[in-house]
Amino acid sequence: MTTRIFPGLLLFLLILGCLGVTSVQAAEAKRPNFVFFLVDDLGWADVSCYGSTFHETPNIDALASSGMKFNQAYTACPVCSPTRASILTGRHPVRVDVTDWIPGNRNTGKFLQVLDRDNLALDEVTIAEVLKGEGYQTFFAGKWHLGDEGHWPTDQGFDTNIGGNHKGSPPGGYYAPWTNPTLKAKEDGEYLTERLTEESIQFLETRDKEKPFFLYLCYYNVHSPITPYKKRVDHFQEKGQKTFEGKTPTIVEHKGQSRGRQDNADYASMVAAVDQSVGEIVDKLEELKLDENTVVCFFSDNGGLCTLRRPGPTSNLPLRSGKGWLYEGGVRSPMIVRAPGVTTAGSVSEASVVSTDFFPTMLELAALPLQPELHADGQSLVSLLEGEKSPEARTLYWHYPHYHGSTWTPGASIRDGDWKLIEFYEYDKVELYNLASDPGEQNDLSRSQPVKTTELREKLQAWQKQMNAKMPQPNPKVRRGAK
Repeated sequence: MTTRIFPGLLLFLLILGCLGVTSVQAAEAKRPNFVFFLVDDLGWADVSCYGSTFHETPNIDALASSGMKFNQAYTACPVCSPTRASILTGRHPVRVDVTDWIPGNRNTGKFLQVLDRDNLALDEVTIAEVLKGEGYQTFFAGKWHLGDEGHWPTDQGFDTNIGGNHKGSPPGGYYAPWTNPTLKAKEDGEYLTERLTEESIQFLETRDKEKPFFLYLCYYNVHSPITPYKKRVDHFQEKGQKTFEGKTPTIVEHKGQSRGRQDNADYASMVAAVDQSVGEIVDKLEELKLDENTVVCFFSDNGGLCTLRRPGPTSNLPLRSGKGWLYEGGVRSPMIVRAPGVTTAGSVSEASVVSTDFFPTMLELAALPLQPELHADGQSLVSLLEGEKSPEARTLYWHYPHYHGSTWTPGASIRDGDWKLIEFYEYDKVELYNLASDPGEQNDLSRSQPVKTTELREKLQAWQKQMNAKMPQPNPKVRRGAK
């Protein structure tokens, strides 16, 4: 592993060498900081630099222009808690036994509910714990959703917890007075995202300047309840009136309906609130002269909420469906990484990467040894960040054996190169797509490509067996063969 030298660090090492300070001590003092923005339910196409024309994200776009944008980045699950666990541990949701949002959907159908953990086990080692052990200050703000008290951020390696608890939606809503047990409102009408941003900026201003830091800001936006950001919603209402004609188009998706157009002003204003926050924090990094030694990551925990029994609040087109589904719209996420001295401004990667990759990537950027026994399902992306050619295409797996409010029923999927297979257990069927020619997954090739279908199905099942994945069991109350 090669130690990365950030701008200014070489001169810093030379000066300290003259003062008798070892290069190891100096490197530890100047290890890069990390700021990680995790947005809740933000779709791949919700950001302007990923194609949205209705939503407006100039600050996120600027971040992409200053770093690397990943076009084929995936979450380890189409719902929140499992992906959050995968980011923190570098381990697949199946491996940590958190495969559904906590506490999960209790619905059944042809199959019984698959029971998984209601928290991230304390014996799992998080990236926060590793960095803290190496002298990092660790700050958490926002949505946690990985267990109740006793399993909160401060139990998993974070020095500070602002607003994180067992809830997936903002307790009491986005405007004060809210009922968040770990964040007391300062005044009525206070907006949650603005408050989390203020707390994050205060940390940057008051931190111990002798130590590197990991700031992990997990927005509750843009999760339901869809609540307009009052400072921006009028703008999007006017924009919608000038832009669109007729009713919002819808797309039938199995037993659900997907939104066929981004035209929800309330939702757009929530996206704008996140963008404003990102801009304020990035500006603060520059003001404090931290930007040249701070890695910034931007990601979402699953696809945008597009499909429900009625249309969801956003559209992920040209990708199919959204949150809760194993189609691309449910698991592909916007991802941006800016690592000064490593990434080239405005670079783009087409490599398939996944949320488990953040853990080893952060270790290598911090010049810390990789720990594959911990981040067992992640790969360091530093070579990609440096602009090297993408490695040989990897195989990615998803296992979501649960029922979900999006009308998803139990299933699993595999991406192997450009090929992707999805199993639908409820309907006893598989679908096969070639993402290179059909990223919108419209042309099912399972019948015309039987050899490839069998190959991928067997590969997926072998992985499930190797991982001891919990498989859905038949519901005795539903007669066999019922659809």
